[in-house]
Amino acid sequence: MSVPENESEKKAVPEQSQDAATQPEQKASTPATNAHTDQKASQSTPVPSPATIARHKAAAPAAAHVAYTQADVDEAKKFGKAHDGVITISEGGEERTVGEYATGEEDTALDLLAHRFLDLKARVQMFSQRLKGHSIRTREIDQTLASLKKDLEAPKAVGDLAALRQQFSDLETQAAAKKEQIAAWHEKAVQKALQDRTAVVEKAEKIVAELGDQTNWRDTGDKFQQLFTQWQECQRKEARLDKKTSDALWHRFSAARSEFNHHRRQWAKQRDEMHAQAKAAKEKIIAQAEKLKDSTDWGQTSRDFNDLMDQWKAAGRAGRRDDDALWARFRAAADVFFNARQADRTKRDAGEVENLEKKRQLLAEAQKLVPVSTEAEAQHARQKLGEIQDEWDKIGYVPRQNMRELEDGMDAVEKQIKSVEDAAWKAKNPQIDARRSSFEDQLTARIAQLDKLIASTDDPAKKKAYESEKATKQSWLSAVKK
Repeated sequence: MSVPENESEKKAVPEQSQDAATQPEQKASTPATNAHTDQKASQSTPVPSPATIARHKAAAPAAAHVAYTQADVDEAKKFGKAHDGVITISEGGEERTVGEYATGEEDTALDLLAHRFLDLKARVQMFSQRLKGHSIRTREIDQTLASLKKDLEAPKAVGDLAALRQQFSDLETQAAAKKEQIAAWHEKAVQKALQDRTAVVEKAEKIVAELGDQTNWRDTGDKFQQLFTQWQECQRKEARLDKKTSDALWHRFSAARSEFNHHRRQWAKQRDEMHAQAKAAKEKIIAQAEKLKDSTDWGQTSRDFNDLMDQWKAAGRAGRRDDDALWARFRAAADVFFNARQADRTKRDAGEVENLEKKRQLLAEAQKLVPVSTEAEAQHARQKLGEIQDEWDKIGYVPRQNMRELEDGMDAVEKQIKSVEDAAWKAKNPQIDARRSSFEDQLTARIAQLDKLIASTDDPAKKKAYESEKATKQSWLSAVKK
């Protein structure tokens, strides 16, 4: 590819344009072009009739696809001379024969030779326009220059050939500059193509270098597919690289893709092995769950199911499809047990509500036993409270949230009765009275001793200590006397 060009530009240029610009003139199309520079040869050639000349005249201009005015034709005819059946032009001070004609066909022959010149001029002008475009290629330039140069050497045509050759000479200079421009464009396009493909390769190699345990293989595979698509786009739309460079880049890209596929296959194999291990472990867990599902040991079995759930989480994944099916089986076994436990709990809760009402009635009866003030009242209340507690114990469980309410109520009744019993017992116990009297005497004696010590000492520190001890003993004495 010599010049970077898009597809629309390629399609916009007819494939025939290069051929039309470079196609040599067809020989033997008119009497004028059958002329020979050698006079003897021209005399031996039969002269066609005017009708034949007219037919060839209609077909001759097709090469350039240009319609000429009569003024163009007349201007070109001025450069030709017709005499003695021969048409010549002057070039470099010499006459050159370009055609011959039959008697009476002089003007017709000049017209045809003028059209030949105008066709050639049109080809030069068309080539000039092509040089200004961006779709022309070096090969087309060389072929067109060679064709035009050959046809301008000694054309069988009548017109200002000197000016046309000068125009062609100028075009040769322009063509050389255009070829240099095309070469620069081509080099730039090649560099861009090299950069783009190198970027694709480097991205692929970077992906491979970063592969690891955290790689998302599906997403990474999509990235490689996108890079391959970019590579194809570069090949299709950008300049061609030389085979050595192209092959080297493709080898690097292909090697990176192969390494990625190798690592992905290894990962897939390890994943399948882990899935198989997880599936086997979960099958065992399910078997244990199915053995436990009909148990009525609600507490222990609940703990066992919690342990199985921890084992399930630790087992890992077995693949989405297998995991969903395995979980459904495990959940079904667990639901049998937990639904049965819930049904039992619901039934038990209904009984506990009934027990709650019974115990509240007993608590109300107990609370009627207090307050008591005498030992006899306390003994009677104690007897009745014992009977109530016997019935209390027979009733059974109540809802957990109501247990504190009932227990606190019964404890309050118990404490009131016990306080009266304790007071009566202390009043009847002689040992307690003796100990109290002895302690009281000891405190009284010590206080009297401290009074003497306080009065006899002048040391402020000792006096402060004695006074502190005296205050303590007096507080104890007050407590004992109560």
